Amino acid sequence: MLLRHWLPFVFSLLISTGAFAQNRPVPPVLAAKSWLLIEMASGQVLAEEKADQRLEPASLTKLMTAYLTFSAIRDKSLSLNQPLPVSEKAWRMGGSKMFVKVNTQVAVEDLIKGMIVQSGNDACIVLAEAIAGSEENFAQMMNREARRLGMTHTNFRNATGMPDPEHYTTAQDLARLAKALITEFPEEYAKYYSMKEFRYADITQPNRNRLLWNDPSVDGMKTGHTEAAGYCLVSSAIRNQRRLLSVVLGTTSDAARSSESLKLLNWGFLSHDAAVLYRKDQAITSLPVWKGKANRLAAGYPNDFILAVPKGTASKLSVALVTKQPLMAPIQRGEVVGTLKVSLEGRPYGEYPVLALDDVPVAGAFGRAIDAIRLWFD
Repeated sequence: MLLRHWLPFVFSLLISTGAFAQNRPVPPVLAAKSWLLIEMASGQVLAEEKADQRLEPASLTKLMTAYLTFSAIRDKSLSLNQPLPVSEKAWRMGGSKMFVKVNTQVAVEDLIKGMIVQSGNDACIVLAEAIAGSEENFAQMMNREARRLGMTHTNFRNATGMPDPEHYTTAQDLARLAKALITEFPEEYAKYYSMKEFRYADITQPNRNRLLWNDPSVDGMKTGHTEAAGYCLVSSAIRNQRRLLSVVLGTTSDAARSSESLKLLNWGFLSHDAAVLYRKDQAITSLPVWKGKANRLAAGYPNDFILAVPKGTASKLSVALVTKQPLMAPIQRGEVVGTLKVSLEGRPYGEYPVLALDDVPVAGAFGRAIDAIRLWFD
């Protein structure tokens, strides 16, 4: 999936540019160590506090364990109905559990539900051992994937989030991971992260994310808690076809992580409008391509491109497009081919990558030679 290649670049660009217009809505102050709120469609940061502060993720770690599990299923190295053996290590895991039994086998889909809904540490170990052979090998995979996603302030030592002084992340990195999971695995996200309870081994356990009950617009994602981390929650909600993602770390109670997260989500929805700049696969421009089988390339966005703007200001947006020239084949769909510079009320509001909407393979030898001559005289 080409999205895997450009997503880290897009998100790192958006999260660093942010919005610069004056008179922005004032975000709430939360009773938490760190927090971040982003507009999912564009990756805009709407509010943040100490988003780069290194903190213990606790069970938010399981977002990466789930991401790698979904990747393994997509790559067909795992299947949902596949039974996996339960090792003694998995069975003996402390903390939250789905209560798998040693020397039995459990279907991958049950383990996914146990990991996400019940936050089962034992389920994570079974999946990690099946995917990588051992939890230690799996942690190496987690870190490789973190680097690829641009999670530059993260280090994983285990698949569960059990305390370790070298196991850490940031609100910003967790937002990158959560955004990638929702974007790359929308069906899996919709199926598992909104589940309110799961029954296994004759034990029914509720999802620890209280917002699934408190607000019908919330459809995920994950809670976490250790003594050092405090109570943490990554949550996402859709209202009027607009999704916001919040990360709240280090609150003092289960109730607080829910109320503070909902406060942040409510503020984001109420203080900003959604401005649809371009629709999915709409060509913003057609660019000339050199040495390719096609001599023009449509550029735009593979999904609706939506910006959050302060209430009542959408009509005051303006855009300017800066493109890479000359563009040389081969070009893959999803490759960055330009930059959209957005202004609000005449002031810079953000810069966003523009992507190729088609593949352009390399032309044959004759076509390349002709274009080489044209470039020489251009």
